[in-house]
Amino acid sequence: MKKHSAKVAPVSSFSVSELHAAIIDDTSHSSVSRCLSGITYSNSCSSTRKKMCHMSSTEESSSPMFELESRSPLQRFECSRSNLVQSGSGGEGAQANTENTSENHEKSRCQSCTSTFLKIVWGFLIILSVSSSWVGTTQIVKITYKNFYCPFFMTWFSTNWNIMFFPVYYSGHLATAQQKQSLLQKIRECSRIFGEDGLTLKLFLKRTAPFSILWTLTNYLYLLALKKLTATDVSALFCCNKAFMFLLSWIVLKDKFMGVRIVATIMAITGIVMMAYADGFHGDSIIGVALAVGSASASALYKVLFKMFLGTANFGEAAHFFSTLGFFNLIFISCTPIILYFTKVEHWSSFSALPWGYLCGVAGLWLGE
Repeated sequence: MKKHSAKVAPVSSFSVSELHAAIIDDTSHSSVSRCLSGITYSNSCSSTRKKMCHMSSTEESSSPMFELESRSPLQRFECSRSNLVQSGSGGEGAQANTENTSENHEKSRCQSCTSTFLKIVWGFLIILSVSSSWVGTTQIVKITYKNFYCPFFMTWFSTNWNIMFFPVYYSGHLATAQQKQSLLQKIRECSRIFGEDGLTLKLFLKRTAPFSILWTLTNYLYLLALKKLTATDVSALFCCNKAFMFLLSWIVLKDKFMGVRIVATIMAITGIVMMAYADGFHGDSIIGVALAVGSASASALYKVLFKMFLGTANFGEAAHFFSTLGFFNLIFISCTPIILYFTKVEHWSSFSALPWGYLCGVAGLWLGE
């Protein structure tokens, strides 16, 4: 026993308690093997018979568990040591996987932050361009009114420019798309906004007529209000269309009710009343406020109906719809300025006397809105 411990101690670096436990396991294994073999030994058995019995019991217990338990304590130490080394390498692999996961998480977080920042910048630029276009349109209209006052003709002329939406979109498609489509293919694809059968005469009249009327009414009332009120007052009153949009979307689209928006709507209506009261409720002020509020209401109804019927439209389908709106205006609304011209309601001396520069400026800015 002393020789055995002397041989084991320098080989293994494990503790004495572990060696003692291994020897106990080996002893218990030999007893278990005897029980399993079904052979009882007497004290007077020879060593040869014990060896033969032990060999027969080992052959009967051929499972891996018994093979592992039949090893010597030294072999079991080496196996434990290799398992520890493998577990150490596994820990290093797990640590490397953890580091890779953290790096991927940091990269995805940086990408999400970058995309959010770009969205904010892009939204800010869109808001800035729309507001600049609206302010520019309002100021140019006020300048045009000094020498030329034909609000319906200006509305009709500006609406005709909507025809340019789809050509501009298709030009961008040809410039940027890798798989380019022909003009007819793109028109058929974008015509699905009107239905599976595309644009038919019935759908052209049914879907385009209400939106064309609301579009013309919104712009015409806005231009009339600019004659009665200042540009600042009209622009401020027109911003109330967001409150009207909330009320209409709550009623028509069944949007979620929010108390904060109701409070904002009440404050917007209160602001309308206060602005009308500031000028003393005289004739021009009341008419101007009514015209501006009517324009905002028509705009809100237009946007809610657009969301209701065409809310899932992509950019190409929206461009196709606006171009169709321009064609409808050119075909069916053109008779109205002609009637106004011959009835002297909106009359000008000659076409050369028209302020084409201002008219094109208003139409171009309105197109950008």
